[in-house]
Amino acid sequence: MYSTRVDNTPLIKVSTGKHEASYGLDGSLMNPLEAFYASLAACAAVYTKKACKSLGVPAEGIEISCRPFAGPGGPLTLAKFRTEVRFPAHFTAEQKAAILDSISACAVKEVVKDGASIDFQVTEL
Repeated sequence: MYSTRVDNTPLIKVSTGKHEASYGLDGSLMNPLEAFYASLAACAAVYTKKACKSLGVPAEGIEISCRPFAGPGGPLTLAKFRTEVRFPAHFTAEQKAAILDSISACAVKEVVKDGASIDFQVTEL
């Protein structure tokens, strides 16, 4: 469960029980939409590390850059999300392909792709 208590500050803190994430509405921290995009980048890194571990190679030096592209409806519509990966010179073509395939299976991306079937509900307790 994720929970937050709303106040009059420009900050938002969301708790999960074990962890807390902070967001800003004034530019002092990522806003929730920026954090969503950051979670896609973080997911790519998680899957990169898992693939490297499976391949028995260090993940050190791999660089991942992500860029969202707005759709025709403006900045709140995501038309494309590009993930670019730069590998150190010692990675083989096979290792690169395995890591890129792993990134393609990112769980956060899969939730977004299947998002049309999510039943979002807002209720009063």
